[in-house]
Amino acid sequence: MKRTRYDEVCEELVNAPRRWLVTGVAGFIGSALLERLLDLGQTVVGVDSFVTGHRHNIDDVLAINPDERLQFRFVEGDLRDPKLAAEAMKDIDIVLHQAALGSVPRSIKDPIASHQHNVDAFLNVLEAAREARVSRVVYASSSSVYGDHPGLPKVEEHVGRPLSPYAVTKRVDELYAQVFHDVYGQQLIGLRYFNVFGRRQDPNGPYAAVIPRWIAALLEGKPCVIFGDGSNSRDFCYVDNIVQANILAATTTDPAAVGAVYNCGCNGRTDLRQLFTMIRDALAKEAPEVATAEPTFEPPRPGDVLHSQASIQKIVDALGYAPTHQVAEGMAETVSWFAARLRKKK
Repeated sequence: MKRTRYDEVCEELVNAPRRWLVTGVAGFIGSALLERLLDLGQTVVGVDSFVTGHRHNIDDVLAINPDERLQFRFVEGDLRDPKLAAEAMKDIDIVLHQAALGSVPRSIKDPIASHQHNVDAFLNVLEAAREARVSRVVYASSSSVYGDHPGLPKVEEHVGRPLSPYAVTKRVDELYAQVFHDVYGQQLIGLRYFNVFGRRQDPNGPYAAVIPRWIAALLEGKPCVIFGDGSNSRDFCYVDNIVQANILAATTTDPAAVGAVYNCGCNGRTDLRQLFTMIRDALAKEAPEVATAEPTFEPPRPGDVLHSQASIQKIVDALGYAPTHQVAEGMAETVSWFAARLRKKK
């Protein structure tokens, strides 16, 4: 098999470890980053306030190889506090900023909280990184910044009007990053995530993401709700692809690649009816009783875009990104992971 840029970077990191700060480390993306970095022998500081993350995500990672615990230090706290951001940043080489208050519906219900967690905290991270002379910050943006722009696939240079407070916060983060790069010379790279899914994603609560929520509902014999007629489509991206993109962005030595924002998806589209069928059929292999389940339908939700698909040409060309999992492969791994754990709880 041909070696990829990601293979090369991982080998380089094993030979020359760095000190990393992962914010939002108790979330499912943050914990996946922690898992990979510890696997590569890196030293990691993790920050989380447990507003949306869970301590069991960290424990799950540390249980994989207990010896790696020595390479990890956890700081519990809220990045809306500039003192905490400054404390976490000491002696750090690279920041992977994942901490945020996600969910479009949540932001519509409470726009002030979304702004505080997503903008105020991000500004604290940027300033703390600047003061600490951190070499690079990679931050999570979102496909929601494309708003009402009709073009498909989404291309980084063309964004529309935001459709939710959450989308506004992510666009503001990108603008702050651009200014800090241009004015202060900070090395910053943004990644616009497209509907990330995978192990440890939270299946519970009113703002749970659709994939873990549907897996849990199917196993519990509860209805899976589709908002709208099911024709809405998304570029679902497995979490291991997101981990790859973060590590590539964190380590690129090309000056032209820095100070930019990149789509992070698979350049595919799956509508919600197809998604339901994919989850049900994968789960039926382990739980045959779900094989005949059908979704229920409710009116569309405000703030939801109709279609989303990432052009990934820019990140492929600039960073050597090469997704290892398309939606079907990622879904098979995700369903298997959740099925094993949710059944264990019964």
